[in-house]
Amino acid sequence: MPETARFDLDSYLQHIGWQGERRPDAVTLRGVHLAHLRSIPFENLDALSGTAPSLGIADLTAKLLHSRRGGYCYEHNTLFAHALDALGFRVTRLAARVVVGADRLHSRPRTHMALLAETPDDPQPYLADVGFGALGALLEAVPLTAGTEFRDAGRWHRLVQASHRGPLPMWVLEAHRPGKADVTEQAAGRQHTEIPERTEAPDGAENGWEAQYAFTVEPFEHPDFEVINWHIATNPRSPFSRRLHAQRLTADGGHLSLDDRLLTTTSADGTVTERELTDEREVRRVLDEDFGIAVPGGLTLLTRS
Repeated sequence: MPETARFDLDSYLQHIGWQGERRPDAVTLRGVHLAHLRSIPFENLDALSGTAPSLGIADLTAKLLHSRRGGYCYEHNTLFAHALDALGFRVTRLAARVVVGADRLHSRPRTHMALLAETPDDPQPYLADVGFGALGALLEAVPLTAGTEFRDAGRWHRLVQASHRGPLPMWVLEAHRPGKADVTEQAAGRQHTEIPERTEAPDGAENGWEAQYAFTVEPFEHPDFEVINWHIATNPRSPFSRRLHAQRLTADGGHLSLDDRLLTTTSADGTVTERELTDEREVRRVLDEDFGIAVPGGLTLLTRS
């Protein structure tokens, strides 16, 4: 069904705290991207309840901007796509294969939504993604360029190309895992560091680099993600329909993650602490106080052993 509701850019920018320029340029793109991630948590409560969340812009605005809720990739990136479009960017919706923990690049279907953003006066497209619920997620949009490492708000990413049988290049987003010792002082001080271009992505971590997801740049449309969203939210084998997932950035640059009852805190320096929450009551309290998420009444959060 086509979108008919008007997107309220003023309310969106006020919610995420963006007071910078409203221009379709790289500075605005990176800034709004980071502000979005700092303001809206990642969570799958609708899918956990057996419901596919609405991707209509009026429903997304009500949930992500005017309620104490978050969402998962289709919700975040659909909302962000509307914001970028209102700011004057050209936006292409992309479908990606999540490959974290996968044994092969093509062993999983394309179920993740990402975005390609382009400015009117710059031929360089950018990969943007405010909905990847993982520690390896982008914090700022990065140029779609192979052979370059990017420091994005403290995290470290690169894009490589992998061999495959399709007609378009297969891009792989890789993240450098915190705590690895192969960072030189010289490289760590630069925002962009040149690396040798490679044609194949590793199956696992290599020298601290870990593949996050793979994609090509052909456009996917809103109806495509309506179907994918329904499948991921309602399929009993989907990880999002079976157990609680919540994440958000912390004010000091760290990262909070809740996987069922396991709470993981990753500080800005890479220090990781884990704690198992005791029961439903504590999980609800942590979601409310630490994640800013108001859990709907009657929803069972924890898996039963």
